[in-house]
Amino acid sequence: MLKEVGVGVIGCGGIGLHHLNRLLKMDSTTVVAGCDINPSTLERFGVEAGLPRKNLYNDYGQLLKRDDVEVVFVCLPNRLHSTVTVEAFEAGKHVYCEKPMAVNLSEAKMMVEAAERSGGKLLVGLQSRFSGDAQAMKRHVVNGELGEIYYAKCGWLRRSGIPGWGSWFTRRKDAGAGPIYDIGVHVLDLTMWLMSNFEPVSAYASSYAKFGPEKRGLGRWGKPEPEGYFDVEDLSTALLKMENGASVSFEASWASHIEGPRRIVTLMGDRAGLDIESMTIYTTEDGGHVDKKVYFEEVDPYLAAMNHFIDCILENREPLTRPEEMLGLQRALDMILKSSQEGSVVSADEL
Repeated sequence: MLKEVGVGVIGCGGIGLHHLNRLLKMDSTTVVAGCDINPSTLERFGVEAGLPRKNLYNDYGQLLKRDDVEVVFVCLPNRLHSTVTVEAFEAGKHVYCEKPMAVNLSEAKMMVEAAERSGGKLLVGLQSRFSGDAQAMKRHVVNGELGEIYYAKCGWLRRSGIPGWGSWFTRRKDAGAGPIYDIGVHVLDLTMWLMSNFEPVSAYASSYAKFGPEKRGLGRWGKPEPEGYFDVEDLSTALLKMENGASVSFEASWASHIEGPRRIVTLMGDRAGLDIESMTIYTTEDGGHVDKKVYFEEVDPYLAAMNHFIDCILENREPLTRPEEMLGLQRALDMILKSSQEGSVVSADEL
């Protein structure tokens, strides 16, 4: 009989419900508890999860005391990721933490160290790695078809899509950053993962806030707080230099005057290049240009990530988001943020 792993969800708002929807479809998990400081949010989660009131908490410390909670899903504002994750590991749990891993490299290191001390598994919610297109492209890269990858472009750009104006999403003290940490993290991670390169040495970045301060370019995600404020970027661009000499161009925007939303991941190697938007590998054969379409099976990346994580727990395997990669990604994000704030090149040893 397949073992069912007990899950507790901390943070029962939009992303918590998003995860719950997938967890309820899985044969290997049972959602046994939820926690949120908002009574109505918690009540809704309880109804959808089919949980009794005694399994719903306002204090996550009480949830962590439950012996039937083996895995904790951390679905909280970014500033709380590190604190709650560390406490969950100290309580003997495994942790699925939403992205970004943390709001700075120091806190990310604390999370990794806590996982190592406890022997618990940690997966960061970077679902783009688990999508059908990403998995297909990764196989081609691993096979060596691109050769030496020396340049990459990545970006996630929206015409409008500022989440929850005035809420924690748009407050630097709670979010750490705007689209850099919110959506930019996905494409940067996917790019660095495809390259197998998580060693940035310098970054030169610029950030802008042209829409958010005027309450333009708003999106549907998140719950707006009209009495709140906006003090993060709504567009950022950067150039990363990697230790092996490769470079990565990065863009992320919640709102901008463009045709429509785009997710860009393009890699250029000395044998071939790939583009994930068109799912094409560009190369040459017999002196002529050849475009190879890459076909893949559509999957729900959230569900795929969760199934992978539970399998890693049951089979004692290392999750796909490896600690050294997560620290390299956080370092790159922090370098981009710091460079855009200071207006100068930032090196990795400055963090």
